[in-house]
Amino acid sequence: MKSYFNCLFLCCALIATAQQEKDPFTLDANFFYGNIAEHNSDISHLIKGHPTGVIFSYNQKTFGKNAWESRFNYPDYGASFIYQDLKNKTLGNNFGVYAHYNFYFFKRNLMFRIGQGLAYNTNPYDKVDNYRNNAFGTTLLSSTYLMLNYKKENIFNNFGLQTGLSLIHYSNANVKAPNSSINSITFNLGVSYILDNEAQTEYIKHIDNKFTEKVKYNIAVRAGVNESDVIDTGQYAFYVISAYADKRLNHKSAIQLGTDVFFSNFLKTHIRYKSVAFPEDNVSGDEDYKRIGLFVGHELFINKTSLITQLGYYVYYPFDFEGRVYNRVGLKRYFGDKIYGALTLKSHGAKAEAVELGIGIRL
Repeated sequence: MKSYFNCLFLCCALIATAQQEKDPFTLDANFFYGNIAEHNSDISHLIKGHPTGVIFSYNQKTFGKNAWESRFNYPDYGASFIYQDLKNKTLGNNFGVYAHYNFYFFKRNLMFRIGQGLAYNTNPYDKVDNYRNNAFGTTLLSSTYLMLNYKKENIFNNFGLQTGLSLIHYSNANVKAPNSSINSITFNLGVSYILDNEAQTEYIKHIDNKFTEKVKYNIAVRAGVNESDVIDTGQYAFYVISAYADKRLNHKSAIQLGTDVFFSNFLKTHIRYKSVAFPEDNVSGDEDYKRIGLFVGHELFINKTSLITQLGYYVYYPFDFEGRVYNRVGLKRYFGDKIYGALTLKSHGAKAEAVELGIGIRL
């Protein structure tokens, strides 16, 4: 969820929401120390020490000059840089750039951040020189991080303190095998500094009128490249055609119901491989590579950008691959009232299958 356009896509969405007036912004630095979670036994040999690193961030404050800012309790939007030492020469080090939002709770003392971007790994898998690194099959990775901090700003001369927990995820979303991925759970401690804070800015409260829409119908086409978990079986293009209805419930939310048709070309090779390498599985090699699924979903609207989450079930499933239940999560960006672009991750539970780059129309 998709794949190397993640950071650019979200940055464009954030820039498009930028305010014309100059508002205060903050810079912060968080130093972290933690553990690599053993979410998969295949990476147990890669967990050698406690990862350390630093997160540098720029955060633009909002004060309700646009209605969506008030609806979400005046979040920040901004950009981050992460350096992480994974404490294992096999894994190397990661350098990441992200776009993020900060959401506030409990009188703005609790901050929840979600960031999405790209990371560069210094030592990916190589079948000769680094065959033990089954976590990263490529140098360029998709990365997501979550941060939950207790935060006090402007304690002394515009300086503040914050501390909490972060989850940092790296994966190439099966663009190329191997892709066991790495998740780090860390404790972070940081400082912040407010700039352009000479004049106090008042929060503007918007009162929304009741809002709803009739059922709308969507057609979306998604595409990308991926590979099966078997190394060196090749990267292949895939295509997804989706048709669904959505019902807008209010300014923030809509629910969805629809169907997907998947044309996953990597499965052609994978089916042939299974028929030859594992005859005990009774795979003939002639099974259809296409799948059809039904899904339900939710869309959370933040200005012209929205977060989509969908849960699906294959009703046409001629070849068993990772189970019949699938999920999709990602971002949509609306260009006008009808056209939108989408960047999504399709997976089976925690097992990613593909990053999907798509375009759709809502009628």
